[in-house]
Amino acid sequence: MSGGNALLTVREVAAILRVCRDTVYRQCAKGQLPHVRILNAIRIAPADLDCFLRVHRDCPKSLL
Repeated sequence: MSGGNALLTVREVAAILRVCRDTVYRQCAKGQLPHVRILNAIRIAPADLDCFLRVHRDCPKSLL
């Protein structure tokens, strides 16, 4: 896997979305944000984050 497609940490995703880490964990737990679990760590593929943003772009904030 090249560096440009490296999996993102929860902290990195939270920084990109400008939300707290708990919000990212919650979205993962709800199944709304696709992720992989590697041992005890959650990682998100950049493509999955892009898809999440496209799907939720016009979604009311109360659903996030």
